[in-house]
Amino acid sequence: MVIGAGLAGLAATRQLVADGVDVALLEAVDAPGGRVRTDRQDGLQLDRGFQLFNPAYPEAQRVFDLPGLNLQSFDAGAVVAIGDGRHIVADPRRQPTQLLRTIRAPVGSLRQKLALLRWAVETGYGPTNRIKRSADRSLAEELRRRGLDGELQRRVLQPFLAGVLADDQLTSSRRFAELLLRAFVRGTPALPAEGMQALPDQLATALPPGVLNLSTATSAVRPGAVVTDRGTIAARAVVIAGDPATGCALAGLPTPPLRGLTTYYHLAEEPPSHRRLLHLDGDHRGPLVNTAVISNVAPSYSLLARRRTDRLHRSRRAHRQRDARGGAPPGRTRIWGRHPSLAGRRHLPHPTGAAGDARSTDLAPTRAPV
Repeated sequence: MVIGAGLAGLAATRQLVADGVDVALLEAVDAPGGRVRTDRQDGLQLDRGFQLFNPAYPEAQRVFDLPGLNLQSFDAGAVVAIGDGRHIVADPRRQPTQLLRTIRAPVGSLRQKLALLRWAVETGYGPTNRIKRSADRSLAEELRRRGLDGELQRRVLQPFLAGVLADDQLTSSRRFAELLLRAFVRGTPALPAEGMQALPDQLATALPPGVLNLSTATSAVRPGAVVTDRGTIAARAVVIAGDPATGCALAGLPTPPLRGLTTYYHLAEEPPSHRRLLHLDGDHRGPLVNTAVISNVAPSYSLLARRRTDRLHRSRRAHRQRDARGGAPPGRTRIWGRHPSLAGRRHLPHPTGAAGDARSTDLAPTRAPV
């Protein structure tokens, strides 16, 4: 028995089926995916949170039919907002025309940029075992050790990793962060044309009929049985693949520390930028961490050339900084310098664990006037 039809539960069930095991997959809600879901409303595709998919993840290459996802890739780099200026920092391998702008960008010294390049090469192309077996430490300590704890960290690495790890203090595991960096070096983040929902849908479609049981909530796990709202089901073994709070409750374990994020969805008549890049707040004006014009990357996300921008900010500040426009944070246009309309908001109370290695949430969308 597998509990939870998020990506972990779907992948586990897929492997058990391949191994010839008689298995049932239970999911409490009406569709698979866990927090990797896409809502469709008013001609928009709204992923539940600002989510990106990197095809270079080792498990992604093993589990998914990547061509079948019709991936729409970001460009390799970021635009950093500093004061009234916008500065491009790009991967010189994939964006060679941006090399001079990257060198000149006021986001750190040339020494720091070379140190970042050295770290990326070592992590991206060195043996994986070096990352996994060497002594672990916090990411902040690792950046200090590599001479990356100055301007480059504050302007680029911190706002970028705050969105990826939900960790603006860089306390996450160095090992985990380097495994992510390795994937960024080897691949380019992308979005499926049909939204992030395409990932769980692809895995669920491949399961034999009758394996996936939707709208079946689990309330308890007992020796040899699982208690659901449809009755008690006998099970020789149980895999709990739910979110940390639900999984720990079922297993009788303490819930680990969790961090939250909030995503804002915006519409604009004209795109505030034509670039297929992530935009970062290099001045830490907050509460936004990063933003992107998603429809520049995947036009299928919006109808009739309307542009949606996703803005991600730290949830610990989410309830202290609001303005009168439907819950949008103040300073929301400082990264862009324009005023898109708020189309919706989604708060993820625990998308990542404190160590940066847990993924979960499933919340109803919050709409706001446009």
